[in-house]
Amino acid sequence: MESSRPRRPERDERPPRRRSRSISYDSEEERRRRRRRKERELADRERNRGGRDDEVVNDKDNYNDRESKRRRSRSPRPESSRARLEDRESKHKSTRDRSPYRSSRDKDHRSSREGSSTQVSRKAKGPLPSQEASFQANGDPSMAVVVAGDVPDKQKPSLASTGLLAAASNSVTQADGTSIALKYHEPAEARKPPAKDEWKLFVFKGADILETIELSLRSCWLVGREVAVVDMPAEHPSISKQHAVIQFRYIEKTNEFGDKLGRVRPYLIDLESANGTSLNKEEIPPSRYLELRDKDMIQFGHSTREYVLMLSPKG
Repeated sequence: MESSRPRRPERDERPPRRRSRSISYDSEEERRRRRRRKERELADRERNRGGRDDEVVNDKDNYNDRESKRRRSRSPRPESSRARLEDRESKHKSTRDRSPYRSSRDKDHRSSREGSSTQVSRKAKGPLPSQEASFQANGDPSMAVVVAGDVPDKQKPSLASTGLLAAASNSVTQADGTSIALKYHEPAEARKPPAKDEWKLFVFKGADILETIELSLRSCWLVGREVAVVDMPAEHPSISKQHAVIQFRYIEKTNEFGDKLGRVRPYLIDLESANGTSLNKEEIPPSRYLELRDKDMIQFGHSTREYVLMLSPKG
């Protein structure tokens, strides 16, 4: 007996369930307000983005305008600059054509370049020359590289004194305009003898005294035949024009105790005379100072006159 209970449908035959939406408790007015707010925010965002793009575009345009103005103010039009350059080249070309010096110089430069090119090509064929030979060249480019032994030695500078400066500074001009160069000038230690030392020079010829000379009046006495420059004239033909000098010099000497004592003493020097100078019957070397002492006798050349040096006794 079949039951009257309705048969339960199978699982596959069940109808699909519909998903239920969440129940919204917002009213229609609130949803509409929210939607308007979102739309307003999107519009503001789009407006802001477009404004920034416009600002960037405007900045770019302003920068391009300024750059174009600056370029226009700095440089002229290309057509005018090109025309100016062509005018300048034409002027220079006409000047070069008119100048004979420039044309000759260009020819020389061109020929020297051609010669140098041939020289380089000639050098390149063989081995390279030495450094010494490469720097020895003459006017002919074909003979630029020569043997080191053929070139003369360079003259070395002469550092020796010529005496021209001394001659110019020690010269006496005569009345007729001619100048006489002095062979002697006083040294740095030249001094006039003090008043307490009275040096005298007695000139003897045989037993007779011909002259007495007060040597203390000056520091230097030049002896010779050149009356225009000497201080003590001597007329003998064997005496040179500027024969010898009696010079007073201040010399410091150290004694046995180590003390320095300075005195002004007379000295004799021969100025390389032809016949020499004698001191106490002995010939002295030229160009050298010899100290004179009391009662020394001097003779110049072959003269028979005797010059005796005397120091007056202190009273």
